[in-house]
Amino acid sequence: MKTIAILGAGSMGTGIAQVAATAGHEVLLYELDEAQRSTSLSGLQRILNRQVEKGRMTDPEVKAIIGNLRYVENLSDLAGADLVIEAIVENLDVKKKVFAELERSVSDDCILATNTSSLSIASIAAACRLPGRVIGIHFFNPAPLMKLVEVIPAVQTDAGLPDRVCSLLENWGKLVVRAKDTPGFIVNRVARPFYGEALRILEEGLADVVTIDHAMREIGKFRMGPFQLMDYIGHDINYKVTETVFEAFYYDPRYRPSFTQKRLVEAGYLGRKTGRGFYDYDSDKPQVPPREDFEANKKIVNRILVMLINEAADARYLNVASSSDIDTAMRYGTNYPKGLLQWADDRGIPRTVEDLDALYAVYHEDRYRCSPLLRKMAGEGKTFFTPSEPAS
Repeated sequence: MKTIAILGAGSMGTGIAQVAATAGHEVLLYELDEAQRSTSLSGLQRILNRQVEKGRMTDPEVKAIIGNLRYVENLSDLAGADLVIEAIVENLDVKKKVFAELERSVSDDCILATNTSSLSIASIAAACRLPGRVIGIHFFNPAPLMKLVEVIPAVQTDAGLPDRVCSLLENWGKLVVRAKDTPGFIVNRVARPFYGEALRILEEGLADVVTIDHAMREIGKFRMGPFQLMDYIGHDINYKVTETVFEAFYYDPRYRPSFTQKRLVEAGYLGRKTGRGFYDYDSDKPQVPPREDFEANKKIVNRILVMLINEAADARYLNVASSSDIDTAMRYGTNYPKGLLQWADDRGIPRTVEDLDALYAVYHEDRYRCSPLLRKMAGEGKTFFTPSEPAS
């Protein structure tokens, strides 16, 4: 594939364009808004110049990348594209409309991809005259730095297309995992309990925000605590993904959104970008110290961890992805300290089943139901990986 087109010059679209241009492709970056085109280009130049300052790139390399990139404002300018990656607003109706319009501007051989993080690829493909050429290619932000990419074929996608796309992305230096076209794919589905169970613990009054974050960092060895991460992502985005997954799974209680987070969104407390979320970033007041109770804090970590493991196991049970791809996705898409299925093996699957059953015994909520796969594996003494087969 020679020419790659990107729809949308926001941070994600610009990042994907940078990846493709760095790989030597001619890149067409479509953006209607003139101010956004200017912001995109100046931001890209600033990022690349910083790489030169740090000795990671040379001036000729930067010039070559910028030279590979051309901004366009008409869909007809994409006529020669071999692959188009859409990176616009996360709205299904808008995406379907854009894909229908796009198809009239490109050749019948052009591959059409969406960068959606949780919407149905099949629904987007259904808006096209040639749905077999549509596929999901989900990059993580920032695209140039995050190695992971999820590739998601729709039920309509032509049989050989995923292999072609995976090969291209691997040539771009990406770590590729394949996922079934289900809500949230791998990462945004399996990660829900990291936020949801932390919010539940907070709402029950078992620990405060600072203590939960402290426990997950210091005992769990996660890079960021759940409330830090929600503030970093932005509550408008994080809440919307949770709400989308909840609705798409027919209101399964495992994915139920939190009123606590909803109220932050309604108040405009969206996290770092607004100066306030669970933490107040504009205040000089000293932060309340976390509770230093190792045993109580360890219970917090174990509760969130078993819910994450259960979600990962259920994704495997329902063939969303292979065990290796699930663990790879969670390590590289969320920077978890260990793959969740490997973690299940290490702590003992029977122990995880017991912990989940204990939660269910207290709450009697379907939210805490144990995955049938975990229960079956515990009974048969099986593990997800053999000692010689760790997740990649």
